Amino acid sequence: MKIVNSSIPKIDGMSLVTGKPAYTDDLAPKDALVVKVLRSPHAFAKITDINTAIAEKVPGVACIFTYKNVIRKAFTRAGQCYPELAPYDKFLLDEYVRHVGDDVAIIAAKDEKTATKAMKLIKVKYDVLQPILNLEKAEESAPVHPEEDIYTNLEVGFDREKNTVAKVAFELGDLENALEESDVIIERTYRTQAQAQGMMESQASYSYLDNYNRLVVVSSTQIPFHVRRILAQALDIPASKIRVVKPRIGGGFGSKQTAQSEFYPALVTLKTGKPAKIVYSRREVFRGTNSRHAMTFTIKIGASQSGKIKAIDMNGLWDTGAYGEHALTTLGSAGKKVLTLYNKVDACRFSGKAFYTNHVPGGAFRGFGVTQGIFVLESAVNELAHELKMDPVKLREINMIKKGETTRLYNMVTKGAGDAPMYMDSCLLEECVTRGKQLIDWDHKYPRTERSATKVRGVGMAISQQGSGLPNIDMAAATLKLNDDGFFTLFLGASDIGTGSDTILTQIAAEALGVDMDKIVTYTSDTDLTPFDSGAYASSTTYTTGNAIIDAAEKMIQLIIATGAKYFETQEENILFDGTKITCQDSGEEITLASFSQKITYSMIHEQLSVTGSYVPKKAAPPYMAGFAEVEVDLETGKVEVIDFVGVVDCGTPINPNLARIQVEGGIVQGIGFALYEEVNYTKEGRLMNDTFMEYKMPTRRDIQNIQVELVAGYDETGPYGAKSIGEVVINTVAPAITDAIYNACGVRIKELPATPEKVLMQL
Repeated sequence: MKIVNSSIPKIDGMSLVTGKPAYTDDLAPKDALVVKVLRSPHAFAKITDINTAIAEKVPGVACIFTYKNVIRKAFTRAGQCYPELAPYDKFLLDEYVRHVGDDVAIIAAKDEKTATKAMKLIKVKYDVLQPILNLEKAEESAPVHPEEDIYTNLEVGFDREKNTVAKVAFELGDLENALEESDVIIERTYRTQAQAQGMMESQASYSYLDNYNRLVVVSSTQIPFHVRRILAQALDIPASKIRVVKPRIGGGFGSKQTAQSEFYPALVTLKTGKPAKIVYSRREVFRGTNSRHAMTFTIKIGASQSGKIKAIDMNGLWDTGAYGEHALTTLGSAGKKVLTLYNKVDACRFSGKAFYTNHVPGGAFRGFGVTQGIFVLESAVNELAHELKMDPVKLREINMIKKGETTRLYNMVTKGAGDAPMYMDSCLLEECVTRGKQLIDWDHKYPRTERSATKVRGVGMAISQQGSGLPNIDMAAATLKLNDDGFFTLFLGASDIGTGSDTILTQIAAEALGVDMDKIVTYTSDTDLTPFDSGAYASSTTYTTGNAIIDAAEKMIQLIIATGAKYFETQEENILFDGTKITCQDSGEEITLASFSQKITYSMIHEQLSVTGSYVPKKAAPPYMAGFAEVEVDLETGKVEVIDFVGVVDCGTPINPNLARIQVEGGIVQGIGFALYEEVNYTKEGRLMNDTFMEYKMPTRRDIQNIQVELVAGYDETGPYGAKSIGEVVINTVAPAITDAIYNACGVRIKELPATPEKVLMQL
């Protein structure tokens, strides 16, 4: 391989560091109407009266929408393939508001000052209702959604009157018998908090009508094709009348897998015919978008005295907040992509319910439910190791999935069950654990070392897996066009959200075609111009879109050979293409690709060579990771510092090792925030207490000490050039490894994240 598996700098790297990329707000027309959203101050209330008369008289106000003058059609904002598994429980505006920050009115004016002034003049009367803020009491409380015109497309266990958004349940084997045969049984309850995504660029969108009176929406989104479908549903207009364009994105981490800001300027443009834009403030991002789902899980594990795990039973409650976006899918991932780690169990069971509350909606966040599930399972396995007086590394070596093995559970819960078993032929989890143990110096540091009378250090570890796209569900396509000077245009629906996927996918195309990267010009994410792609989620871009590119490249090579045969007036089997020239073997004639493309365009065959390839994953290709943490605990204050974190990852063959390592580092840092700092806090009335970066604490570079990243040399035969995903698996091991390291250091077991100094100190 010449280009793949090379640490090529980002193709837009210099533009990034010099501030040249054009983000959504940079591109918006200067005369665009500015849109503002009046948001609810109450966690749960019914609007009894709303008066916009004074606000509408403010000079420069273009229009104001309330629930009284906007279309009422249920939809979901979740960016998922159709039919969505999320309930259609959202309206453009509604008489009920279900969380602090929910939409009350939409205002458009000539500038921000005017829009803000008008927004303050809207008079709203509320009948304030008792909010549901306790997840455990949601099922027995009054409905968060009293309206009867919401629904689901599929049976997911939805029960509006009991605030139940979705249910997940599956099991394998005789659980009760396996528990009876176990020598040791532990049962624990763990809780994880809501976590905010904290990307640099807030949600932003602008819209206008093109020359054909079609609605064009330019948005900072991970899901342009889903946004088009969602807008068509919400606005009740044909998808053919909508074009969605994704420019450069300043991060998403899953928050932009939910449609948010696109509706408001679209409504205004359709009403006024004028361009309109909205850019969320940071407070709006916290209050008006979504966060990671908070959850409570009870887990029971049974094992033999020798360390064989015989039974695992997980039962969870999922706080999906005011709307059910991503509830079922994240909850299901907490079981399906977690329990499969331990494939030698005699029996396992997973059950869970997702409930409405009056919190900010839960949504997609890097790890997508697996992060919560891994915290529960790996924390429990670490506790089991202590019960058995066994090294937790040894316990995992006995029980974890290994190369060439399968798991009945994975085959059962994956769509397409009944087919031949799926063997994890590329699994290098054993190598990850062995190497991570060496890098952290486990044998010398486990379980603890004393630094002084007041400071102690401990080490902990965890393992994880994720997915590489969604088998038999998500699809990506790629279009290649040969231009008249011998270069190619690559059209992709995939969305680069800061990961460098534009670079990685261009590398794959160049490798497949046998050309240099500068011979490929890549365009991405325009629903009118680029082929369909499910979006930047589910760790799918490199794996799924990469395979689509290879399919397109193979078709392009065959088309060049076929056209070359016409040019040389010979049979196709006589033609060779090496990326730079086309050769006729029987005559010895050859022509450069540049000359060939000019001749077939202008003077001879008169053909435009263009092909489209597509790919849908058929088999699971999970990446794996072993994470090892060393922490220092201050016994006087309870403060925990992560001294060292080792992440060893099996992502198959990395297309771009440097970008892959950066993904690992970023995921570990986010995981440290999840473990120690970050928490979305509410008052007893349901108002967010930390809705700016002044109050919401995320780790910065000054908080991070040593991070060691290593990629084991792997290869997956189903991946593009052996690659698997890496984007999400890298966050999952951090919290359970850190909390076990805390326990090993000072005997404090944190079962409710984050592990703040207060919690540690109180237990000490």
